[in-house]
Amino acid sequence: MPDLRPLLFFDSGIGGLSVLAPTRALLPQAPLVYVADNGGFPYGTRSEAEIAARVPALLGRLAERYDPRLIVIACNTASTIALSAVRAALDLPVVGTVPAIKPAAALSRTRTIGVLGTEATVRQPYVDDLAARYAGDCTVLRHGSAELVTLAEAALRGATPDRKRLRAVLRGLFEQPGGEQIDVIVNACTHFPLLAPELAAAALQPVQFVDGGEGIARRVAHLTNATQWPSAAGPGLAVFTSGDGEFASLAPALARHGLRTIETL
Repeated sequence: MPDLRPLLFFDSGIGGLSVLAPTRALLPQAPLVYVADNGGFPYGTRSEAEIAARVPALLGRLAERYDPRLIVIACNTASTIALSAVRAALDLPVVGTVPAIKPAAALSRTRTIGVLGTEATVRQPYVDDLAARYAGDCTVLRHGSAELVTLAEAALRGATPDRKRLRAVLRGLFEQPGGEQIDVIVNACTHFPLLAPELAAAALQPVQFVDGGEGIARRVAHLTNATQWPSAAGPGLAVFTSGDGEFASLAPALARHGLRTIETL
């Protein structure tokens, strides 16, 4: 019998679509539920204590309601703070999203890497550990930006990102001591790959941008390799935790990712 349980993707907003997209390409028959915690958005400016309390409790409710085959926390901030607590609380596979420092170190020729994330993510000890383990011979510079999250959300609603504002965010990396040597930037927030072409065009110097989306997709495929998916996935479901949102403006972007039904929790 086909397994009708969905893959459930979770983020504070719609940035996690950058993780859903490569997974959907790899597993086109898998049913999908995408949850945006717009009631708690944005996570990047919240305290660690708020996120550590909110995310496991909310994912527990979501697991009961949607009975997922697997959960992807498609949010770097939530993953670096609450992933271990969620895994301990739920009896199903949970895949997190962490900054792609390892592949960035493999690509860098100058041995200087930029990590661009939310303020909450870039200050986490988890990032220190990743840098020590996988980029010990690199200089790792970090910059947190809540504005870039807002710009990505607006872009999915049809707004054109302001290049001057993008360039100002990137200056937060390039103008640090040693920043002129950066040749790879880790998009350490799932919102940021949604602006990848615009960020590349706004960059002050030649640089590659990397993120963990493809690696997460491969991990999900590996963990579900014995699953018999239905012959067709059917329309995916987008769930928002608050009714206070302009869902109509997001509907075209959600539909492009296979999410054709919208509901609130």
